[in-house]
Amino acid sequence: MHTDTERCVRAVRSKDARFDGWFFTAVLTTGIYCRPSCPAVPPRPENMTFHPSAAACQQAGFRACKRCRPDTSPGSPEWNQRADAVARAMRLIADGVVDREGVPGLATRLGYSTRQIERQLLAELGAGPLALARAQRAQTARLLIETTTLPMADLAFAAGFSSIRTFNDTVREVFALSPSELRARRPRQTVTAPGALSLRLPFRAPLHPDNLFGHLAATAVPGVEEWRDGAYRRTLRLPYGHGVVALTPRPDHIACRLTLSDLRDLPVAISRCRRMLDLDADPVAVDGQLGTDPLLAPLVAKAPGRRVPRTVDEAEFALRAVLGQQVSTAAARTHAARLVTAHGERIEDPEGGLTHLFPAPEALAALDPEALAMPRTRRTTFTTLVRELAEGRVQLGVESDWAETRVQLLALPGLGPWTVDVIAMRALGDPDAFPVTDLGIRRAARDLGLPATPAALTARAAAWRPWRAYAVQYLWATDDHPVNVLPV
Repeated sequence: MHTDTERCVRAVRSKDARFDGWFFTAVLTTGIYCRPSCPAVPPRPENMTFHPSAAACQQAGFRACKRCRPDTSPGSPEWNQRADAVARAMRLIADGVVDREGVPGLATRLGYSTRQIERQLLAELGAGPLALARAQRAQTARLLIETTTLPMADLAFAAGFSSIRTFNDTVREVFALSPSELRARRPRQTVTAPGALSLRLPFRAPLHPDNLFGHLAATAVPGVEEWRDGAYRRTLRLPYGHGVVALTPRPDHIACRLTLSDLRDLPVAISRCRRMLDLDADPVAVDGQLGTDPLLAPLVAKAPGRRVPRTVDEAEFALRAVLGQQVSTAAARTHAARLVTAHGERIEDPEGGLTHLFPAPEALAALDPEALAMPRTRRTTFTTLVRELAEGRVQLGVESDWAETRVQLLALPGLGPWTVDVIAMRALGDPDAFPVTDLGIRRAARDLGLPATPAALTARAAAWRPWRAYAVQYLWATDDHPVNVLPV
């Protein structure tokens, strides 16, 4: 979008927050860059240039606006609606892969050379992987400076910087303030104890939280997830340790309280929470297209901004999807809770009732199938999926190629189209996944006057592409979906 100068100028002049994260405005006369909705008086068009990322602005020598804080914009929805190399790279960078494994590690995960990845990112985003990761580190540093009392040396390494000097230079360059000056400007009430962070996760309005939080609460696995005091809480398995997050819906943001065993996991935890709640979606584009269907339009108008409830751990969700085959939600939760108690890693949660991390596939590899209280064929499906995940033959993550992963999953015994589509929708993040055989969808389709047979409904749903996963949320809202008996 940043190449359409006329459209960008209109968005800046109207201070349209819908375009925050889609592009950034660099002001030639002041040397700063802003989000489109910046409350300052818009500059003259000839003094504006437009960039696809905050990293590109920083590479061009611009500093972040102190008023609109463009580094805290919602992420571009492009990266969650595409499965090409650039989108997958952006999801991996947000997940901290460049900081942990370097650019070679990023390229290896994507199956490309480092030169190919750098060339593609530069062409589309105006910045390479190191610059994009640097921009993320700067944002993490700002969060830690403003929300903790950590000494600057500890804070620098927690944010991912390799030295204090690099940390100081980056903060000054990006924010035109030293770390100490940034800390002096912070609102006092935002400061929390070390290890406990209170953050605001922005999103593009509208957001309808009922189905999003309702589904997560209804399917919560005891010990791993809970609904407490108006917040969805769960444990997180992270690269350097573990964490507990509490997420509370607010009118203009999601309140996020994170307790981490290692603060280096902060950017990864934020990224995974945003992904789970689908906060980088573009509801205007989604609802605009779905609303053109006269039978879906009333549902969209009644509760616009529905999101797809996703996951913080793709392998965990896939295993839970198999546990949920052909049983009620309550039964699926019982099966999962037994696994957690027997094989999950124990943690402490002073603020609630969470007790375990969901067991990783490696921890379940030696599981005795006879210990699973389910039919033999589903036991085989579960243990086969555990083995494929533990040995790395099937890899589920933000870098997954959606089409290739579908083929791999469908080749496993007992994984039918419904299970694979649900995994694609909620674990892989495919916005066009469509579990057409789901009983809740078929009942909703019948009640609305949509075709009820899978083939006919699939043909009708072609007009909803590439947003069929969001259409599913509107259809499920007409039915008591969480207690349905689901197909394979």
